[in-house]
Amino acid sequence: MLRENATDLLAFLAVARARSFTKAAAKLGVSQSALSHTIRALETRLGLRLLTRTTRSVSPTEAGEHLLQSIGPRFEEIERELAALSHLRETPAGRIRISATDHSLDWLLRPVLQTFLPKYPDIAVEVCCDYGFVDIAGQGFDAGVRLGEDVAQGMIATRIGPDMRMAVVGAPEYFARHPAPHTPRDLTGHACNNLRLPTNGGLYTWEFEKDGERLKVRVSGQITLNGVYPLLNAALDGFGLSYIPQNIVAPYLAEGRLQQVLEDWCPTFAGYHLYYPSRRQAAPAFALLLEALRFRG
Repeated sequence: MLRENATDLLAFLAVARARSFTKAAAKLGVSQSALSHTIRALETRLGLRLLTRTTRSVSPTEAGEHLLQSIGPRFEEIERELAALSHLRETPAGRIRISATDHSLDWLLRPVLQTFLPKYPDIAVEVCCDYGFVDIAGQGFDAGVRLGEDVAQGMIATRIGPDMRMAVVGAPEYFARHPAPHTPRDLTGHACNNLRLPTNGGLYTWEFEKDGERLKVRVSGQITLNGVYPLLNAALDGFGLSYIPQNIVAPYLAEGRLQQVLEDWCPTFAGYHLYYPSRRQAAPAFALLLEALRFRG
């Protein structure tokens, strides 16, 4: 009944305001006969005549004028609220929470956010740095950033960065005291800076590949850290060898502050992907950020 009344009341308002069935029908996109039938059905349900019809004009009765003045402003208010929602669609707003590593934040997210956020001042982005695979939905995140496209069931992965190569590096003063390793197996005799993984509390196993041979080496040393930038500093400080992304160490290699070893053994990994629940209805703000981050290389 409510839906039927709402439709009929909108028809009544159109006729009462236009003072014409012809003009109201054209505005509503219906025939005059259909509009006339709608008004008669409304009057029958109410038990009141709402419009006085003559061959030359249409005007509200006393009951019709009362209805026009009482419900007209309310429908106008609804129209304003709908227009406000349209404005929100055109000017996206909201908070986006992302779980990412410090490396992906610095390398990929930060450059995009530098141009994205000024363009959309009503969008806020919160990034929490974590090396574990967090429960995105359970912990209130909209998305996560991790290497590779293999994600949990029910997730969608979108590539946001190029393939990434790893590097084993150490400071010149370290190599002045220790011979360079020739194979990954030689690392067991070196001081290596470990990465602690939060998911299970274990240490990251260094991965290598050459000519179809794959090796995973558990290393040891005096320093254990939980981020690639602390591992970079540990290598620069001469504490031992660090296994970190190539793009991070490139400037230090060029300056001679670090030296790279086992280069022909260091693998390339699938680049960073943004993953998010497939059942999630993408809000306009999230959809815009996803498109800005999408890798097009």
